[in-house]
Amino acid sequence: MNIDPGVVLLGLFFVMIAFKVPIAIALGLAGMAVVYWFNLGAQMFAPVFFANISKFSLLAIPFFILAGVIMGRAKISDKIVHLIMLLVGPISGGMAIVTVITALFWGAVSGSGPATVAALGTILIPGMVKAGYDRGFAAAITSAASGLAIVIPPSIGFIVYGVITGASISELFLAGIIPGIVVGLFLIVVAFIISVARGYKGERFGTAREVLHAFKDAFWALITPVIILGGIYGGIFTPTEAAAVGVVYGLFVGFVVYKTLTLKDLYELLVETCVSSAVVMLVVSFAGIFGWAMTVLGVVERISQAVISLSSNPYVVIALINGVLLVAGMLLDAISIYYLLLPIFMPVMAHFGWDPVWFGIVMTINLAIGQVTPPVAVNLYVGCNIGGVSMDEISRAVIPFVIASIAALVVIVYAPDVTLWLPRLLMR
Repeated sequence: MNIDPGVVLLGLFFVMIAFKVPIAIALGLAGMAVVYWFNLGAQMFAPVFFANISKFSLLAIPFFILAGVIMGRAKISDKIVHLIMLLVGPISGGMAIVTVITALFWGAVSGSGPATVAALGTILIPGMVKAGYDRGFAAAITSAASGLAIVIPPSIGFIVYGVITGASISELFLAGIIPGIVVGLFLIVVAFIISVARGYKGERFGTAREVLHAFKDAFWALITPVIILGGIYGGIFTPTEAAAVGVVYGLFVGFVVYKTLTLKDLYELLVETCVSSAVVMLVVSFAGIFGWAMTVLGVVERISQAVISLSSNPYVVIALINGVLLVAGMLLDAISIYYLLLPIFMPVMAHFGWDPVWFGIVMTINLAIGQVTPPVAVNLYVGCNIGGVSMDEISRAVIPFVIASIAALVVIVYAPDVTLWLPRLLMR
């Protein structure tokens, strides 16, 4: 009996996932087992493994992770939250709105959803609970808003997408700004509606003197994205170099300006960054082996052609792709999804003439939604730990925000100019 190697490859992967084998290991073992079993060239393991991680652009990932960790440990988020609270004032759901706005800003510092939940949740979730907000609601809005960290530049997701597709990382960063704000606005509207119904209030408006003092206190934090993104689009440095500059600037602010970091903190920051970066790079390298096996076996071409043959209407196909991405986001981490599905979607993009930058934003927003949709839902796990709520409670509370995010996604999918206006204006 002839066995299709492609079926074996996918079957092995999904069986291992069902038995809760770590995703990186499942990808690597499935790819290597099939290549060895069907004698497809086991000597290629090492070259493929290292080829996937020996790319200059990927150096930005550990640097951006380190920059975000430094900013979080330097207590920069406290100063930003205080300023925004004074500006938002006593609007219904004011603290929830502050959470979304702060998450939008923090996305320009961190680039990681779970890291953003950790940085903001310790301040905002207890603050909302103290102000009378439901604990599940507080954890849910913080987790959902923190998903914007992979949409607002600089984004680790955009770096990986750019490396795989060859799309300009600088354009992806620029294109993520308006869609990220759009999703944020949808979250704010839903938070406001729920808050009005439940009677959640904000804090008082700050006086002019208080706002000015808070602005001065937060100034060094506020100009962080200006330095990083301004340097990129001013032609001063590349995204990878910008990540290194972000690290140096974060150390300067933490050690010199706010004096909230010590040498002991620096060691702990480096250890945390090394662990986080190693996890990402392990997924990248093993996913590369799995993707190479899929290509050699013709799985990528067969699935791509099947997707294209589903419909000649691009609106129907993109709707189906979004459905696949939303489901994938519930089951797998973002990096694995990029490496698994992008080789399949790239021929589909070429067939329909879709802009790869626009598609990258659409795909990343889907994966941001996946960070708050169980069973994987990495943001929710961090949120429920900080908020002291059960997974069931936070999962129910986050449903309105997932619906809001999907509604925003529909706007971004079917109005491409929302995404492409800034890149066309400044870079094309």
